Amino acid sequence: MSTPLPEHPIDRLEDRIARLPLRERKKLKTRRAIQDHALRLFAKQGYDETTVEQIAAAAEISPSTFFRYFPTKEDVVVTDEYDPIMAELFRAQPAHLSPLEALRATCRAILPQMYEEDLEKITIRLRLTSSVPALRARTFESLREGTHAILKEMTAERAGRPVTDPEVEAFTWAVLGVMQAAMYQWLDGTPAEDLPDMVDHNLEFLGRGCPL
Repeated sequence: MSTPLPEHPIDRLEDRIARLPLRERKKLKTRRAIQDHALRLFAKQGYDETTVEQIAAAAEISPSTFFRYFPTKEDVVVTDEYDPIMAELFRAQPAHLSPLEALRATCRAILPQMYEEDLEKITIRLRLTSSVPALRARTFESLREGTHAILKEMTAERAGRPVTDPEVEAFTWAVLGVMQAAMYQWLDGTPAEDLPDMVDHNLEFLGRGCPL
């Protein structure tokens, strides 16, 4: 039987953005506009067929401005704004929760919001990363450099272990693996559940030792 997890309130993303300094809000607005136009063009005419120049023109910026926000064309697909928010929520979970329980509670707080607000964007990004070889490679790099590094640090903190602990490393990749599995199962429509529920199911399954 799985352990009941406490609900943790989360500010809407727009509320968090509204509290940012004006300069940061403007930068984020531009970043989101670039990404929105890029994903729309990728969905319409294909990833390889879409150029940075076309994205820049659609967003009414210069190509050099594009590269100030996204170092590569691949990054406009694989980058999102949620890692820092997830880190904040994870660290705010009650101290008695294990790393996996804290992560489940964090995902239960933030994933429904992402699913509600960014469903189309999530769908396009997953389709692209599953079908474009260059994006699959960059997604792995981004996971290793970003999400994996943040999750490993948070796990080590909560478990009271060094970040270099091999078991912390193994746990982190196991978590990312079952989360990725949920995302691609959801994209394929098997089973037909909401993405937040599928992620939570897979994390709970991992917590039980993946019995088959």
